[in-house]
Amino acid sequence: MRNLDLPGRSAVLSLNGMVATSHPLSTQAALRVLAEGGNAMDAAITASAVQSVVEPQSTGIGGDCFCLVAPKGGGEVKAFNGSGRAPAAAKLDWFLDQGMTEIGTSSPHAVTIPGAIDAWDRLLKDHGTMSLGDALRPAIGFARDGYPILHRVYHDWALAVADLKVDANAAAAYLVDGKAPAIGTVQRQPALAATLETLAREGRDAFYSGALAEDMVAYLRGLGGLHTLDDFAAAKGEYVTPVSTEYRGYRLHECPPNGQGITALAMLNTLSGFDFSTMEPNSAERQHLLIEAARLAYRDRDAQCADPAMADVPVDVWLSEAHAAKARAAIDPDRAMDPLPPSDFPLHKDTVIISVVDKDRNAVSFINSLFHSFGACRVAPKSGITLHNRGTGFRLVRGHPNAIAPNKRPLHTIIPAMLTKDDHAVMPFGVMGGHYQAFGHAALVSNLLDYGMDLQSAIDQPRVFSFQGAVQVESGVSAETRAGLEARGHTLVTPDRPLGGAQAIWIDHEAGTLIGGSDGRKDGGAIGY
Repeated sequence: MRNLDLPGRSAVLSLNGMVATSHPLSTQAALRVLAEGGNAMDAAITASAVQSVVEPQSTGIGGDCFCLVAPKGGGEVKAFNGSGRAPAAAKLDWFLDQGMTEIGTSSPHAVTIPGAIDAWDRLLKDHGTMSLGDALRPAIGFARDGYPILHRVYHDWALAVADLKVDANAAAAYLVDGKAPAIGTVQRQPALAATLETLAREGRDAFYSGALAEDMVAYLRGLGGLHTLDDFAAAKGEYVTPVSTEYRGYRLHECPPNGQGITALAMLNTLSGFDFSTMEPNSAERQHLLIEAARLAYRDRDAQCADPAMADVPVDVWLSEAHAAKARAAIDPDRAMDPLPPSDFPLHKDTVIISVVDKDRNAVSFINSLFHSFGACRVAPKSGITLHNRGTGFRLVRGHPNAIAPNKRPLHTIIPAMLTKDDHAVMPFGVMGGHYQAFGHAALVSNLLDYGMDLQSAIDQPRVFSFQGAVQVESGVSAETRAGLEARGHTLVTPDRPLGGAQAIWIDHEAGTLIGGSDGRKDGGAIGY
């Protein structure tokens, strides 16, 4: 139990259903679906659609998604990959012949074919009770009638102003007098409302053919993109087999590559060999171990994580005890590794997470994203669709597993997660935050299982993240811990925004209760009934 004398929020408890999202309007819309007889998948996709309007810097219908679902709260977890593919003309030689060495964040080549709408439609048909049109109704209302700008939404929006100004369509849709709309002002998106109404009326195919697809393709090709109507017509997500590992008697399930969920599993495999019982959770000693385990896991991710349909991704080796033991042996508890040891694998030169559990204990972990704030900051002129920039995850390096190729999926950072125990789903959850997500999954699971924290306290703990040669440290990390990390050789920096944003629901099957936790780093909350 948290210290009630201190500021903060308590975990939320309910009996019949629970929703946790990063925006209150999204949480409310999803809870209304549950209360009116819809199930967890209906609620999750309704929430995702609402957030595509009211949290537009984080997600949108021009993005991608992944989903994990545990029907009836059982231990069998199903995974769906709703990430898009590169255009059929996206051959590596073409990019190299142009003298390109990377794909820029606002480049038309960063836009793979958006997979979200196809995934929403398929998941509703397979696991929901509502139509796509019904799930879109609340989002249509907010896009047409308006929604207030919240604090965290404004913070992220303001950081993206310069990028939005690059594209006239994006600036017209999202800036007011050249600035982010102020907290408390009302924002409307009439073009997006009309597009959502078209999808509600005509269904999934209206996104991938006809006027909407023509708008996106013409716009992207005008910017130099390689996209065609055939690429959009061929878009299709797929069910995939989750990857998982055991940690402290529980099993963590993640979507397989091309997502980075395997990175979180590898981190936990490494951490499983350490005894945290004598370490304070926010001590430099413990945070150093998390950082070093992450550095090794992300090293392997960058070397090997790719679309398994077009690259050999050694999942079994990656998750083996031998690989974890080698990683543990490389970690010095008193000193940061410099440089990192070579990988066992060959080396080559803003998101929303939604957790829902319904009265039948169907558990859904659902994640939808544009990647960077407002994605590529490119908006199709007629439809108002903001396009993501997942293609920046490709490498323009010959022979790299993640090199761009026709119809290939890039490395994805967005990862839903599901914790199970004894053939029961225990916790659908996720931790937003781009590259931080795998680190966030491992840290949250460790907070819960190594330290016995209650769900909300586990989410609230101050965070660190090692990335690109430095350790990002939130303001809540103590001076003593900072000094201890610096003494071990870590370079500390202050991130420009809080690290991640977790949403989670713990299912207590014995008591019959649901426990919801929602990250105070975002604007939303967990609500049950």
